[in-house]
Amino acid sequence: MTSRQEVVVVGGGQAGLAIGYFLAEQGRRFTILEAADAPAAAWRARWDSLELFTPARYDGLPGQLFPGDPDRYPGRDEVVAYLTDYARDFELPVELDSRVLAIHGSDNAYLVELDDRSYDAEHVVVATGPFQAPLVPAIAERLDPEIIQLHSSAYRKPEDLPAGPVLVVGGGNTGYQIAEELSRVHEVHLSIGSRQTPLPQRLLGRDLFRYLEATGLMAKTTDSRIGQRMKDRDTLIGSSPRAARRRHGIHLQARTADIEGTEVRFEDGARLSPRAVIWATGFGLDHSWIHLPVFDDDGQLVHQRGVTAAPGLYFLGMPWQHTRGSALLGWVKDDARHLAEHIDTSSKPAQVPA
Repeated sequence: MTSRQEVVVVGGGQAGLAIGYFLAEQGRRFTILEAADAPAAAWRARWDSLELFTPARYDGLPGQLFPGDPDRYPGRDEVVAYLTDYARDFELPVELDSRVLAIHGSDNAYLVELDDRSYDAEHVVVATGPFQAPLVPAIAERLDPEIIQLHSSAYRKPEDLPAGPVLVVGGGNTGYQIAEELSRVHEVHLSIGSRQTPLPQRLLGRDLFRYLEATGLMAKTTDSRIGQRMKDRDTLIGSSPRAARRRHGIHLQARTADIEGTEVRFEDGARLSPRAVIWATGFGLDHSWIHLPVFDDDGQLVHQRGVTAAPGLYFLGMPWQHTRGSALLGWVKDDARHLAEHIDTSSKPAQVPA
């Protein structure tokens, strides 16, 4: 069965909901397709104690502030509740259990295929977010099966891990936060491949993001001179190697170089036999199900602030899509507004090559 929509939004997370708000304001006929069986699925899959490093004042989607003290740092469950309430309060047409299998060009612009149905749409917004495919290095396959290993997306709480040394691999915000939590009850080793610039959570009593907003750094675009430097340099917010070592007793290790059975070898020659390994090694984007000529020879999406060369096909919520905030809860609305305006002003797309 094929249904007709003006706009199909793929992904019901923060990006999909944000553009849904603007599409509803325009009076568009649209639907939001969410693969999971519950709203805010990507947030539900994060560890129990996760807290945002942005204060609540910066965490709202268009039309609705994040509730509570604006200076506090909301936890995972609060974000889940906020996004769930947001979809309900604005009566956004989110269809759960609706995994998109493929997008093709069609006579009417685009055909969006699901397992049990399909949609014809003049416009499609791919809003599947940055947390799509967990990345784990190939050497993980050489770890002894008796050693528990999991990607950070599967980690929930310290009590789930066995007693003994735990190795966290990955020196980003996720790696540090998980290592700090585990250090309360475990001997923790943190393997850092490349150093990131540490920034304090607060400066002179004010949150870091107030300064980033006031100085215009959050608005610097990916094609600006400073944006070109920033987009390839992640920063640690509220964590640092010194604090990890001195305050939390975490053992800092060099890059993980190899694994032989129960033993992990680091780049500087040090070795460790952990009881558990957590791979805080990030995520990759998976667009293999999009069968349209919008990718370069290396498989990278070609776009201008989410607008592709295929008329009516858009992407939203990707890291550094336009600015540092493009994939962040409180800033995704800027790109969402831009794409909604583009949809509003564009005519019906020409036929797209299949």
